[in-house]
Amino acid sequence: PSCRRYVAGGRCKSTARLEGKVVIITGANTGIGKETARDLAQRGKCRLISRQPCARVIIACRDIAKADAAASEIRAETGNQQVIVKKLDLADTKSIREFAEKFLAEEKELHILINNAGVMLCPYSKTADGFEMHLGVNHLGHFLLTFLLLERLKQSAPARIVNVSSLAHHGGRIRFHDLHGEKSYNRGLAYCHSKLANVLFTRELARRLQGKFQRQAGFTANALHPGSVSSELVRHSFVMTWLWKIFSFFLKTPCEGAQTSIYCAVAEELDSVTGQYFSDCQPAYVSPRGRDDETAKKLWSVSCELLGIQWD
Repeated sequence: PSCRRYVAGGRCKSTARLEGKVVIITGANTGIGKETARDLAQRGKCRLISRQPCARVIIACRDIAKADAAASEIRAETGNQQVIVKKLDLADTKSIREFAEKFLAEEKELHILINNAGVMLCPYSKTADGFEMHLGVNHLGHFLLTFLLLERLKQSAPARIVNVSSLAHHGGRIRFHDLHGEKSYNRGLAYCHSKLANVLFTRELARRLQGKFQRQAGFTANALHPGSVSSELVRHSFVMTWLWKIFSFFLKTPCEGAQTSIYCAVAEELDSVTGQYFSDCQPAYVSPRGRDDETAKKLWSVSCELLGIQWD
C-alpha cells in the first residue's frame, strides 16, 4: 500500500560495485548495520568471470557470537567469503586502539568507514574511560576510531567516512559544562546530544579534509538520519520497546533503514560531496546547532583532550 511505501522512504538506486574495496562497519551484527553489510558484500560479489577479488567487509562488533552469526548468514547469502568479524568495543578506548592496530597490521587499504554502532536510552552509566555512555560510544568512540584509521583512508582515496546520526540531533545541545551528565542526566536528551555531536564531528572533519587533497582524491565525510527503524536500539527502554511493537507498521524495516547509509557509502553522485547530512537518500535539514562552526571546533578540541590525542 502507498502508506507503507511512504514509511519505507527513499531507496539507494546506485548499482556501484565494490570489488577489491575494503569496508569497515561498526555495530553490523544486527539492525541497519547488518543490512548495510549485506548490501555492500553483494556489491563485491565473487564471480567466476571476474578476476577482481571480493569486497572485504569487516564487521566490527563487541558481541563476537552475534557478529559471527551475522557474518555467516551474509557469506551464505551473497557468496562473498570476505565478510570478516573483528572485536571492537566502542565503550573502551583500549579495545578501539587494539582493533585499529590489528587492522593496520593486516590490511593495506581502507575505502569506506561506516560509523554505525550506537547506544540509545541507557540508564546512567559510564564507559571504561569514565565517559557518559551515549557520548562515549556514539561520539568519542567513533571519533577515536576515525582518527586512528585516517591515514589508511587517505592512502586508499577515493575514500568515504559515513557517520550514522539521527533526526534526534534537533533536540540535542553540547553541554560543555556537563558533558558527562554528572550534574543532571536525562537518557533521552543524552542520546540527542550524542547525535548532535555526530553531525558536528562530520562538519568539522569535512572542513579539515577539504582543500587540494580532498578535491583531487575524493575523500569525503557525510552524516545521515536512517529513519525510525524497528531495531534493538530501544532495548534499554521498556516503554519504547512496547511502543515500537504497537506502531511497527509505521517503522522502517532494518533493510529500509539501511538505504541512506548505503547511499552515502556508494552513490556515484556523492564522489565530491562532503560535510552534508542526508535522510531518505537525499539532503536533509540540519538544526541551527548542527551548523554552528564554533561549537564544532570546540567539540573537536575537547574530544581530543578527553581522548589524549593530537589531531591537527
